[in-house]
Amino acid sequence: MWKYGQEDMNIKRLDYEFISQFAFWLKGERKCGHNVTLKYLGNLRKIVVECLKKEWLTNDPFANFKFSRIEKAPIALTKQELIRIVNKRFNIERLNHVKDIFLFCCYTGLAYIDVCQLRRLDITYGVDDGKWITTVRKKNRISY
Repeated sequence: MWKYGQEDMNIKRLDYEFISQFAFWLKGERKCGHNVTLKYLGNLRKIVVECLKKEWLTNDPFANFKFSRIEKAPIALTKQELIRIVNKRFNIERLNHVKDIFLFCCYTGLAYIDVCQLRRLDITYGVDDGKWITTVRKKNRISY
């Protein structure tokens, strides 16, 4: 609607101009950051690839479009922020469960996927007689 004044348009009208204006709209009107904009464009690109495979499109509108992510260093939580999360109680039990998993990841350094794959067999006693988590995928030890 913003650019073309219509809610829907024929997929054959997708071109480089549309892609660049869509990126401009996401950044300007929707106030999306650069990497978030690229995520939306990546999702649209997947649809375009399917359209190209099915020959609904003859030209790739992304052909000359440059994708370049801006690498950002993650910002660690402060001790006070972590305490606020620990003390937060949700009315929905599922959210309390998600919070607990997030905190477990924070305290152990495990990625979410590693926590999902964690089994009781992965918890062993180390040479210090303390409990250790041994992840199967990475084959490393993380202090527990």
